[in-house]
Amino acid sequence: MLLCFWLFLIPPILCTDPGVKVRLTEKGLEYGRQLGVASIQQRLKTIKIPDISGKESVPPIGKVEYSLTNMQIFNVGLPTTAVDLVPGVGIRQSISKASISLNGNWRVKYLRIIRDSGSFQLNVNDLAVTSSIAIRSDNTGRPEVSSVKCEATVGSATIKFHGGGSWLYNLFKNFIDKALRSQMQKQICPLVADAVSDLNPHLKTLNVIAKVDQYAEIEYSMVSSPRVSKSYLDFSLKGEFYNIGKHEEPPFPPEAFLLPPQVNNMMYIGVSSFTANSAAFVYNKAGVISLYVTDDMIPQSSPLRLNTETFGKFIPQIAKTFPGLMMKLLVKTVKNPVITFLPNNATVQASGTVTAYAIQRNATLTPLFIIKLETSVSAKVFVRDTRLAGAVTLNKMNLTLGTSYVGDFQIRFLDSIFQMVLKVVVIPKLNAQLGKGYPLPALGQMKLVNTVLLVLKDYTLIGTDVQFTG
Repeated sequence: MLLCFWLFLIPPILCTDPGVKVRLTEKGLEYGRQLGVASIQQRLKTIKIPDISGKESVPPIGKVEYSLTNMQIFNVGLPTTAVDLVPGVGIRQSISKASISLNGNWRVKYLRIIRDSGSFQLNVNDLAVTSSIAIRSDNTGRPEVSSVKCEATVGSATIKFHGGGSWLYNLFKNFIDKALRSQMQKQICPLVADAVSDLNPHLKTLNVIAKVDQYAEIEYSMVSSPRVSKSYLDFSLKGEFYNIGKHEEPPFPPEAFLLPPQVNNMMYIGVSSFTANSAAFVYNKAGVISLYVTDDMIPQSSPLRLNTETFGKFIPQIAKTFPGLMMKLLVKTVKNPVITFLPNNATVQASGTVTAYAIQRNATLTPLFIIKLETSVSAKVFVRDTRLAGAVTLNKMNLTLGTSYVGDFQIRFLDSIFQMVLKVVVIPKLNAQLGKGYPLPALGQMKLVNTVLLVLKDYTLIGTDVQFTG
């Protein structure tokens, strides 16, 4: 729940720039406040007031023995609650003008032999609570919260006795009123602390290590203390991809970026180009940015086929040396693709090779040539559920001959074939993977609504409201 972000006093964890930033706005804090009121209200209803008994001198009767028993709270009202951001300090949560109503039984004995009993109702008004919440990282890298400061005051109260000689109680109700309010006041801050601790199970659902697929995972641990301003709270997260089971740092560091002032949504997530490029590094390291292209992947309607007959029209020696054979292409990257974010523009530069093989009748592969391939693609980035996804389209392609096993030939004649292979096979396969997306930082059953996305310089900004469904 967004209450989990009512946090401060986080000790520094790492001295590094984040790959991902999360900003909680005043609108988000307001949603958290609404969720928090229900939690605190339920906790205050659990106040247990022990039986109270004693003796008081009541003129002209003399000593009166009394007891109050079976006291139960039946209503808690929290009409005024607030959450304030204190720049450079943290968050202050306050409750004012609250009320608590309880009922119970009374019993008296006076003049040694006279006994009487009845019921009573106590209404406490002007109850006020001010509390602060601290957070520290647990041993899994997730945040853990606790109440570090709490002040509670119980204001005015009215008590009404019913039944029997209740007029007796009215003679010394001020004493009873004070005793009941004292019992309440002792328990309020511990219960508020319990309400804060109730957040920790929710915090443990934070996907600090989020699995993407069988090759990669992304880490969202905090790298520094949150930044508190007058109108928002910023969290700095690592936001780095790793190969599963092997955390190797990429050969480039994250670079600092600043989120712009935005207030329309509850939460903003900034995903830097570092995060995207760490993904490219991981998948290239895993050797999975490669694809074998065979003729059955080419649309039947295409006149260009992956066989020595088609290629022989451009490179005659292929048709002459390997007549009537099918072909296979291996497309793979030779270095890490580079993702760049500019305003309203996301591009990917990739360097790779295409190795062409003739498929012999005994299924062995004979290399024909290796083409060096430089491509630029435009990327569309979007949010799907709680995942950041994408799709690419080809901008331009440049071919140069790397190695030929069939003699010299003019590479430009192959442009149309490789344009077709990229557009109808490689890019659709890539988009199928990109469309699955990778998980954004999230808590439990968190749902993103009213989401907007902007591509800015060096990062992508996601603005969203949040709902918790569980």
